[in-house]
Amino acid sequence: MIQILIIDDQALVRTGLRHILDRSNEITKIAEATSGEAALQRCRKYRPDVILLSVNLPGLTGFEITRKLKRIHPDVGIIVLAVHAKPPYPSRLLDAGASGYLTRDCEANELIQAIRVVAGGQRYIGSEAAKQLALTMLSGNKDSPFENLSAREMEVMLKITDGRRIPDIASLMCLSPKTISTYKYRILGKLGARSEVELVRLAMRYGLVETT
Repeated sequence: MIQILIIDDQALVRTGLRHILDRSNEITKIAEATSGEAALQRCRKYRPDVILLSVNLPGLTGFEITRKLKRIHPDVGIIVLAVHAKPPYPSRLLDAGASGYLTRDCEANELIQAIRVVAGGQRYIGSEAAKQLALTMLSGNKDSPFENLSAREMEVMLKITDGRRIPDIASLMCLSPKTISTYKYRILGKLGARSEVELVRLAMRYGLVETT
């Protein structure tokens, strides 16, 4: 049996995923978590074969959770379930250690297939994510300016656009406020943004931050 850990903060989504997993005789859900911190605890306790991970969780970013889960359980396969496949999310999360990337509008059969593939030690990239990854590789195409950010810069950027203050970000990432400030101005420079407000607007434009 392929043992699954579901990580999502929305009860309705978790119920839907359980319903899909129940269709397969070879897959069983062993645990759930509603936050990154809880996910780390569940991963240590249950040692799942595959993790279904939502990237829109409170607290830790999807990049941080992915890296920490892989440090705890290097053999686990992590399938990211995201709202969209816009760059640079797919490539950054795969670089962080994810084994699969699907958008939430994928078919149930594709999710089951992805779990089988990832449990077998291979990668599975949904069609939309695969298309975006291919486009970014063609002739060095970088339609999104966020492709220029490193994984760590992406983490800092997402925390800034989430409204977190420099000292809070420093505490969460175990870095000094001075280091975070350096990251912030490096990010603004790479993106051509003059302020945090412009940074948020740019992130909204490229779908990295949800509009309200």
